[in-house]
Amino acid sequence: MSAGEGCRVARAGTAICDVCPRHCHLGPGALGACRARRSLGGAVVPEGYGRVTSIALDPVEKKPLARFMPGAYVVSVGGYGCNLRCPFCQNWEISQAGEKDVRWREVMPDELVSLAAEARRRDPRVLGIAYTYNEPLVCWEYVRDCARLAHEAGLVNVLVSNGCVEPGVLDGLAGLVDAANIDLKGFSDAFYDACGAAPGSFSRVRATIERLAADPTCHLEVTTLVIPGMNDSEGEGEAIARWLAGLGDVPYHVTRFFPCWRMADRPPTPVSTVRHLADVARRHLAHVFVGNC
Repeated sequence: MSAGEGCRVARAGTAICDVCPRHCHLGPGALGACRARRSLGGAVVPEGYGRVTSIALDPVEKKPLARFMPGAYVVSVGGYGCNLRCPFCQNWEISQAGEKDVRWREVMPDELVSLAAEARRRDPRVLGIAYTYNEPLVCWEYVRDCARLAHEAGLVNVLVSNGCVEPGVLDGLAGLVDAANIDLKGFSDAFYDACGAAPGSFSRVRATIERLAADPTCHLEVTTLVIPGMNDSEGEGEAIARWLAGLGDVPYHVTRFFPCWRMADRPPTPVSTVRHLADVARRHLAHVFVGNC
């Protein structure tokens, strides 16, 4: 792990985190809004590095990836923390948590890759590692270090992310991510505001999707969780699909919301709404899938 990457010094004793659009200004010992990065010794370090809260063996289709190595399995790993505050978060128990709120154990990159390699030895359908569950890029250095070792072991790397990161993070992961699913929460700054995002986050997410779509070494798919009364209009679905179509053949997942966290009082998205928005997307995209229906 390299301490201090993604960091600028604002003034004596204060560091600025450059991982995402929040650009947290952190005094000595202060924790970033993501709860996974801390200012130590004038540098912002990934305190959540190697702190694993969740690990499981999943079919790749669950990420969801519909058109990348179908039938394969991946060792899914997650930590804690996130740079968004989506009130509808499906994994809020870990994404909205800090080190003292959850149980975690340290799993260094070599151990994780060894676990995945052993899983592959037992079952050849296991092809790699997925960085998922919380927002993995708040500790992107861990993803990078694991991914390098995974490639050396002949394993693939899958990234499941909200995509709300600065270009330097993607530079650091160049050539290491074989497949990604990026959450496109909605299609406006206002929607990202509702997700507790920093100004400019919507633009950064679009830039991440555009960059990965243009990367010949990375298979990209995109997911939108459809929230009743928030992003379920035909106009918004049409705009998303039209924009994605301009980036190439990007598989798109339209997923049903279920009540949780701060939106536990809202009903699930009607299945008819999800299927209608999928049909709207198919006006522009060749590969559209529905989830949670």
